[in-house]
Amino acid sequence: MLFRRRRPQGFWSRLRTALWPRRSFSRSIQYFVKRVLRLTASPHGIAAGVAAGVFASWTPLLGFHFILAFAIAYLIAGNMVAAALGTAVGNPLTFPFIWALTMKVGNFIIGIEQGTRHSHVNLEALLRHLDMSQLWEPVLKPMLIGAMPLGIVSAVVFYIATYWSVSVFQNRRRLRLAAKAKQRVSNLAGGHMA
Repeated sequence: MLFRRRRPQGFWSRLRTALWPRRSFSRSIQYFVKRVLRLTASPHGIAAGVAAGVFASWTPLLGFHFILAFAIAYLIAGNMVAAALGTAVGNPLTFPFIWALTMKVGNFIIGIEQGTRHSHVNLEALLRHLDMSQLWEPVLKPMLIGAMPLGIVSAVVFYIATYWSVSVFQNRRRLRLAAKAKQRVSNLAGGHMA
């Protein structure tokens, strides 16, 4: 293979790279932004896809973020690749903050004061019988309810920012390509005259 490492990367090295990029987080974010901007779709399609992915990242439904993002993107005519890229908002670094915030907002909406409810979750029964009812009331319900307003607000913010960025990027690229084409035509016309 052309670009394979001479010495294969070990498990711990791959894990470290996955959690902490070798270059920097800003370079990773720049790559992500350029990846979104260079998608070939309408500004609405790209922005709607990113917004769907961002909204899905707020839900506590780990493992279903892609499916949820694709379903929402389909309903609002969003780009599926942009939806997949939008789910990157939910990652191991942001999930603790997202979960804490959704839990706090969900408890506030439901009307449960902080520290008033202490329910015991029997982890053995949960895993042995796959009894998720123990997690529904104390954890999943408040997180799902709290995820709705936070997800909608962040999706709208990401939609507006992405729509504007993609529109500007595509217009600049269109003008640049038109100028290159005009230059090429004038070079060809100048070559035939000589």
